[in-house]
Amino acid sequence: MTVFFIGAGPGDPELLTLKAARIIGACPVCLYAGSLVPEEVVACAPKDARVLDTAPMTLDETHAEILAAHASGQDVARVHSGDPSLYGAIAEQIRRLRADGIDYEII
Repeated sequence: MTVFFIGAGPGDPELLTLKAARIIGACPVCLYAGSLVPEEVVACAPKDARVLDTAPMTLDETHAEILAAHASGQDVARVHSGDPSLYGAIAEQIRRLRADGIDYEII
C-alpha cells in the first residue's frame, strides 16, 4: 500500500502528467483538495473508487481515510494543487505516514 502525493499543476486535467493520470486511474482511494483542485482532475479515478474532497476535512479525518485504506491494502492518490512539495503542505501528512509505517511517493 502506498500513498501517492500528486501535483495537479494549475488544475487543468489535460495538463496532468501521464504518470499522475495513470495513478489516479488505478487507485481505489482518491483524496483531493477540492478547494484548489477541480473535480475534473480526479474524474479519471476508477468508477468504484472512494473519491473524497478533503477541503472540509481535518487532517485527522484525512489521515483516518488513509489508515482505513492501509488496513485494506488499498493505494491512495492524494491530489494537491500545483507542486505538492512546494505548496501542498505535505510535511504534516508525511510525518504521520512515517509514524504509522506507511509508504509514500511524491509524484
